[in-house]
Amino acid sequence: MSIDHRPAVRRRPGAAARRAGYLISVAVNVMLLWLINVSPGWAVVPVLTAGTVHVLTLINASLIAGVVVNALQVAYDPPWLVNLGGLVTTGIGVAAMIRLWQVFPFAFTGSFDWAMLARILLVLGIAGSLVAMVVQVARLAGDCGRPAAV
Repeated sequence: MSIDHRPAVRRRPGAAARRAGYLISVAVNVMLLWLINVSPGWAVVPVLTAGTVHVLTLINASLIAGVVVNALQVAYDPPWLVNLGGLVTTGIGVAAMIRLWQVFPFAFTGSFDWAMLARILLVLGIAGSLVAMVVQVARLAGDCGRPAAV
């Protein structure tokens, strides 16, 4: 019995599937931008306080970065660009979550400690995103010098 010591090769979905995913991401981010900033607007959400205005810039930046990165990847998506785009959008997302932690524009009611749960989820989101950024940097470094796969 022999053991295969070759490194595992990451397989990418087909180009059509990747493009569909990018387009769905663009649509979701545009819809969220509209819902938050235009109609009905963030102010109709009962748990959000006036402090929300202090986090909107980073939340909007995160959504806009997602639109730009995914729109670019519809036309051109070599692995290095996908990893770089992921690094950029994840970095802005981390900044938004940190700002949410600092401002904490939530006013929860009820007997359950929703504020504690929200803070736990923010910590998990930040930690998970930081791990994702390390992975994206490693993949980006590994993609340098490698020919682009289709």
